[in-house]
Amino acid sequence: MFAFATALLAALPLTFGSSGPAPVGIDEKAPVISRDDIVIHAPLDRVWRIQTDVEGWPAWQPGVSSSVKRTPGPLRPGSSWVWSTEGLEGITSTVEQVRPGRRIVWGGPAQGITAVHVWTFTPVRSGVRVHTEESWSGAPVDANTAYLQKALDASLDAWLHHLKQRAEKRHPQPRYGKHA
Repeated sequence: MFAFATALLAALPLTFGSSGPAPVGIDEKAPVISRDDIVIHAPLDRVWRIQTDVEGWPAWQPGVSSSVKRTPGPLRPGSSWVWSTEGLEGITSTVEQVRPGRRIVWGGPAQGITAVHVWTFTPVRSGVRVHTEESWSGAPVDANTAYLQKALDASLDAWLHHLKQRAEKRHPQPRYGKHA
């Protein structure tokens, strides 16, 4: 069941209707809320590109088995994709807000859970601070809040560490000298 919950948490998209300039956020009243952040020692454009290339997720997120965009081009409000993670098949996520290079919010319903997932990217001296927060609500969450809280916490932590590993990965440099 942990794999199911982990998949659910990462996959959960959002549903709400805010189209104004105010930031869209998580559901602060949801029974499950998780927040996490990490500093990634890589350029902001690289980190943003990796995170928002949803079709590339299976290459670096071990739990994501497929991800296919329904809308062409860069992610923008209304963009959606269908993906599968940790045994959850056919999750549809929809972008609610994008501030390129700074912030993206997506979410939607999955397996009776409504999720809202916010990502913010802040340049720092040594790279980029990536902050993420996600809320889950719905009958399955009400039925097993403690378990799903642990699962979401673990999922966000793993996602951030995989993103860091991918973004910080360097191409091997040619070695010169007699031991090359």
